[in-house]
Amino acid sequence: MTVREVEHEITVQAPAAEVYRLIAEVTNWPLIFPPSVYVDHVERGEREERIRIWATANGTAKNWTSRRTLDPQALRITFRQEVSAPPVAAMGGTWIIEPLGADSAKVRLLHDYRAVDDDPGSLRWIDEAVERNSRSELNALKVNVERATHEAELTFSFEDTVRIAGSAKDVYEFLNAADLWTDRLPHVRRVELTEETPGLQTLEMDTVAKDGSAHTTKSVRVCFPHEAIAYKQITLPALLLLHTGRWTLVEDGDDVLATSQHTCTLNTGNITKILGPEAGVEQARDFVRTALSTNSRATLGHAKDFAEGRRD
Repeated sequence: MTVREVEHEITVQAPAAEVYRLIAEVTNWPLIFPPSVYVDHVERGEREERIRIWATANGTAKNWTSRRTLDPQALRITFRQEVSAPPVAAMGGTWIIEPLGADSAKVRLLHDYRAVDDDPGSLRWIDEAVERNSRSELNALKVNVERATHEAELTFSFEDTVRIAGSAKDVYEFLNAADLWTDRLPHVRRVELTEETPGLQTLEMDTVAKDGSAHTTKSVRVCFPHEAIAYKQITLPALLLLHTGRWTLVEDGDDVLATSQHTCTLNTGNITKILGPEAGVEQARDFVRTALSTNSRATLGHAKDFAEGRRD
């Protein structure tokens, strides 16, 4: 039985306690780790928890469940995959955050893992995924923790809600069947939807903005039937470094409240190229919010028509 052990590390210009907090609070992961699409809690105690993770590895979307032990005093978090996704037979490790001063820390990320049937090809695949994801995660952790510490105004969230006199099941059906959006949504020109694992989708589409400009985006979507669809864009428009979102359906009497939520981080390097030499962060935030809200509200409007038509 071959068990591989590897370690990666990076130095972050932020207080060690803040670095620990961002890693400990798993809802932050899609915002700071590029491979992470969505994370939620299955069980949660003071020091022990079980979490479900949806992420990409070598370009493929996968999901698994992990147990974690949190030690805020020692600034350590140990983790062990409870149900690993093939070709991984077992995977675990430790986050160790070491203070280097008041405003900097060394982050060490340890992994140990095995391949299904000790297959050498599978082990190489895991080696590559762990190497790529570890470096990507640590580099992103550094960038995003430092950005959160010094440039908090670049990340913002907003949402739009529509009341629908229909069922959550019908609204969900409309949002889930994105492969039909070219016929159902005027602002969508092209769609490619793949779903190799039920409830885990990759969605690529071309959309048209109010000014007539077209944008190609690609997202990984995690679907929870009749309740929610969480997603993360992995091909982004030029103004954004990050875009995560969530469609949420909540029944309210005979109606359903359908909400589209977005969290974005601006790419400041492209603001003046796209919006002109006088544009700044505030104008870019307004532009992004208007563009995303317009498309979201249009989608919810058509979902409303669809669901209410089903009830008639």
